[in-house]
Amino acid sequence: MRAIVRRLPMRDPADMSALVAAFADGTLDPNAIVAILGKTEGNGCVNDFTRGYATLAMKLALAAACNTTPAEIGKRVALVMSGGTEGGLNPHMTVFAVDRKAPRGRGPKRLAIGTGFTRDFAAHEIGRKAMIAATADAVRDAMAAAGISDAADVHYVQVKCPLLTAERIAAAPAPTVCEDTYESMGYSRGASALGVALALGEIAAAAAAEEAVCADWSLYSGVASTSAGIELMRNEIMVLGNSSDWSGDLAIAHRVMQDSIDAPALWAALADLGLGGQGQLDVSARERLVAVLAKAEPARTGAIRGHRHTMWDDSDINATRHARALVGGVLAGAVGDTQLFVSGGAEHQGPDGGGPVAAIARI
Repeated sequence: MRAIVRRLPMRDPADMSALVAAFADGTLDPNAIVAILGKTEGNGCVNDFTRGYATLAMKLALAAACNTTPAEIGKRVALVMSGGTEGGLNPHMTVFAVDRKAPRGRGPKRLAIGTGFTRDFAAHEIGRKAMIAATADAVRDAMAAAGISDAADVHYVQVKCPLLTAERIAAAPAPTVCEDTYESMGYSRGASALGVALALGEIAAAAAAEEAVCADWSLYSGVASTSAGIELMRNEIMVLGNSSDWSGDLAIAHRVMQDSIDAPALWAALADLGLGGQGQLDVSARERLVAVLAKAEPARTGAIRGHRHTMWDDSDINATRHARALVGGVLAGAVGDTQLFVSGGAEHQGPDGGGPVAAIARI
């Protein structure tokens, strides 16, 4: 198998023109697509309907190209829309496809892709043990689909997870994890991240308790990226790693940013891929860089390397929006490109104030 990754621009959340053009010119086979990550220009909060809008547009475009229904596309393609392109972040989509006719890899490990899906969650299960366990099982399924047997070869796990609305809370057959809709996003992201950590052996099974969600910040995954949205009730999961079973010229590497200005973490990941040094990538290196994927979270201490930040104190702009803009700027400066997938809300995804950062490049 061979992984194919393409970044495509979006003029608005429903703009599928670049995707449709790639189908028309043969550079992308719609039937080979297994996942799409999108950055949309909404607020990234509970009422960010740009995520659902983009998801629907993608389902319609794929269904037309594959001569099937949007419902069938939703069953087999992980559509992960992350709202919020604050600062200079560029609205775009990153398309992941698999060429299953490519010869089996026989050389160095190359990029491998696997997807998995949980069942739909009841409202009272969001942020709790059932979500942790189901996510862990789905991550294991995605690893198996990718042919990755060693957790050390996993470099990035993207999860799209649900959130609570007032209507869902009111209709729940049992008490929900919280009654604040925005707070529910953190619980959903956190439980999903602990599920990733459990599947990869980053935390012990005994530690993966629902009491730890958004409470024990010493527990986290170094590769999980979870994003909550109103547009679904299940978790959709994509595992990215390297495997000797895969061919092609793509590979992935990652590091964990210790805080929001930890550009050296990205430099180290790029160095693993034979790119760059301690400065902004030159043009030839940028041409080999296929994608940068990262998490962003304001430090709960209220400080970055000893200096006070005000992200948590701004009543006008949500803290995660500040964090996306900050981390996006740091990473864009490192690579010389603003077409980055930076997702806010990093509960149990890296240390407090930090988060995973991964890069995919042509070797």
